[in-house]
Amino acid sequence: MTMWQPRLAGRQGPKYRQISDAIGESVRDGLLTGGSRLPPQRDLAYALGVSLNTVSRAYTDAVERGFLKGEVGRGTYVRDGGARTAEAPPATLTRPATGPIDFSLNLPAPSPAAQALAGTLADLAGTDDLAACLDYQTAGDGTAHLAAAARWLGRVGLEAAPEAVVFTVGAQHGIVAALLATLRPGDVLLTEALTYAPITAMALQLGLKLVPVRSEDGRLTAEALDSACGRVAAKALYCLPTLHTPTTATLDAERRAAIAEVARRRDLTLIEDDVFGFLPPQRPPPLACFAPERTLYITSLSKSLAPGLRVGLLAAPPAQARAARNAVRLSSWMPPPLMAEIARRWIEDGTAEALNAFQRDEARARQAMARELLPAPYLEANPHGFHAWLTLPPQWTPELFRMAAQDRGVKVLVGGAFAVDPSDSPQAVRLCLSHESRRTRVREGLSVLADLLQTGSGTETVLL
Repeated sequence: MTMWQPRLAGRQGPKYRQISDAIGESVRDGLLTGGSRLPPQRDLAYALGVSLNTVSRAYTDAVERGFLKGEVGRGTYVRDGGARTAEAPPATLTRPATGPIDFSLNLPAPSPAAQALAGTLADLAGTDDLAACLDYQTAGDGTAHLAAAARWLGRVGLEAAPEAVVFTVGAQHGIVAALLATLRPGDVLLTEALTYAPITAMALQLGLKLVPVRSEDGRLTAEALDSACGRVAAKALYCLPTLHTPTTATLDAERRAAIAEVARRRDLTLIEDDVFGFLPPQRPPPLACFAPERTLYITSLSKSLAPGLRVGLLAAPPAQARAARNAVRLSSWMPPPLMAEIARRWIEDGTAEALNAFQRDEARARQAMARELLPAPYLEANPHGFHAWLTLPPQWTPELFRMAAQDRGVKVLVGGAFAVDPSDSPQAVRLCLSHESRRTRVREGLSVLADLLQTGSGTETVLL
C-alpha cells in the first residue's frame, strides 16, 4: 500500500506548518478519512527528507488544530469527522453543503473557532465574571477590554491608546457610528466610485449626499480627491485603502501619505474601513497613521476571526471618539458584554492570533486555486484576500454572466452593485472565495466560471 505523503509544493511558512496544512487539506478533501492512520513519523521524515523533530512538531500542530488525534502505543489517526471539525464545520442555513456554490457573500472561511469558543465558555463558567457579561456596562467596566483591543490594533501598525478605542457591534455598526459622529443631514460624504455597497443605504437614511471620487486607474488618488473637494464642499471621505471592496486593490504608503495631506489641507475627516486589514501578513500602515488627528479607523474581529463574533473596533481622536461612543449608545446602547469578553480572552491568550493565521492560510490556498483556474487577463486579486475581481470579455455583460453562472449552479455578484453612480458600473463581477465550507466546492465553482469565460458567450445565455 502506498504511504500517504503531503503535497508541499508552493506552500509557505515553516516546514512543520506546511506539513500540518497539507494534513488538514487532505482531511478536508477526503484523501485522509476519519480513523485512518498516518505514517509513522520516522518513515514520513525519511520520505520528505526532513528531521524527525519537524514531523513530530507537524503532527502535534495538526492535533492542536483538530485534524488528528494521537493514541498512545497505536500512532496518530485522523479524527473521526475530522473534515468537519478541522476546517469545514457542519453545513448551516447560510453555508449549505449542497446546492448552488455561493461566491456572492463575503464571509471568512469556516474555522476551528467553535472549538475555541467551547473552551472559552467553559472557562467563563468557572469564574465569578459571568454575571457581568449579562449586565449593563458603564464607562469604567471595559478598561481591560479596551486595552486588549488597543494591543490588537497594534498588530497592523496602529498605535492607539485604550481611551481612543470604541467597541461597536461589528464594522458596519462602526461605520454608522462614525457617520453619526462626524456628519449631519445635508453634508457631503465622498467615497471611491466603487465602494462597500451598504454605504449608499446608510447615506440615504442619514440624509447625506454621496459623491464618488473618480480616478483614471480606478483607485483613490490624492489628485482625484483634491479635485472632488474643489467641486463640492465635502466634510468627510469614506474609503477602503487595504483589500478594497470590490476591486481587491491596496494603496501603497506613498499614495496614503498624499491622500492624508489633501485631507489635512481641505479639512476633511477620513473614515478608514480596514475590515480586511488583518489578512495580509505585510501591508502599508493604516491611513490613520498618516493623519491620526482626523481619521476614524474601523475594523472588526468578524472578518479576521469569525463572522458571528460581532465585535467592531473604532479608533478616533478624542472628540470624535466621544461622539462615536454617544452614537453607539444611541444606536445599540452597548455591544454585548459577552462578545467583548470573549474577544478580550482570545486576544490575550493567543486564540485570536491563531484564528487569524487560519484565515490567512485559507485565503492564500483559495486564491491559489483562482490563479490556477481562471484566465489571468481577467483576474484581479490579492493572494491574501477573501475576494477576487473578474473583468469580463466583451461578449458578456455582467448580468448575463451572472445569469449564466447561476444556471450552472454558481452565484456571483455583479460589479454594478458597488457603484455609487450607476453610470460607473464596471464590466466585471466580484467573487468571494471564503464563504463556501469546502475547497472542493470552491474549485468546482471556479472551474464553471473558467469554462464560461473561455467557451461561453452572452448571446448563448439570451437564448436559454
